[in-house]
Amino acid sequence: MVYAANTPMSDDMASLRTAKKELRRHIRQTLSHVSEHSVQTQSQAASETLLSLPEYRSAKRISVYLSMPKGELSTRSIVAEALRNGKEVYVPYIHKVTPPTNQSPASVMDMVALRSHEDFVGLQPDAWGIPTPSEDSIVHRKCCLIQQHPEHTNAGISGEKSNLELVIMPGIAFDHKLDRLGHGRGYYDRFLSQYQRSLKNASSPENQMPFLVGLALEEQILPVGQEVPTNASDWPLDALIVGAQPVRRR
Repeated sequence: MVYAANTPMSDDMASLRTAKKELRRHIRQTLSHVSEHSVQTQSQAASETLLSLPEYRSAKRISVYLSMPKGELSTRSIVAEALRNGKEVYVPYIHKVTPPTNQSPASVMDMVALRSHEDFVGLQPDAWGIPTPSEDSIVHRKCCLIQQHPEHTNAGISGEKSNLELVIMPGIAFDHKLDRLGHGRGYYDRFLSQYQRSLKNASSPENQMPFLVGLALEEQILPVGQEVPTNASDWPLDALIVGAQPVRRR
């Protein structure tokens, strides 16, 4: 349904976008003053907590965001340990929609598998400094939403859709209800919705949504009484790990 520019629905959406934009600006300003030492210390503590979670220990396939150079918890040790533990580790891969349509975003995200620790350390940074699989390597990787990749149709490795059991998610801000504010592109929320639809289409009783865990610096947590602005398209977390603090669960 298309709403006219002056309808209450469009006003609500505009207000939501404005609130999210302002909160992102505020948190980014706060994060600009967090020292590298604090990020490293909180990253180490949060990683240890994550690796002790029963949901992590029991998972065979996990996805992990690859962290930016600054302003968020580092996941390098989590990825390295998961690979050492023999888990299948999937990382974000953002690509253009093919063919493009007026109803779809210009780019979307899938999760693609790392092949080894050497593969991980060999990833090159993208424009944001985030280690990212190269485009020409995707045809040789397992992925979660294979229908998004036309180049997979003739690749032997592509016929296997991989079910994730744990998804480790980034964010700009988080609140006490375990709602998260992303970076503004909607990649994770859109991926999770598409992933949920793919599970329903598979109609297998073993298919279920993965456990969603957020990682946050202490400076990314909103004060009690303040909440992340959300709507029905925003996915809440199942658990949140904040620096050296105990894990928070829904």
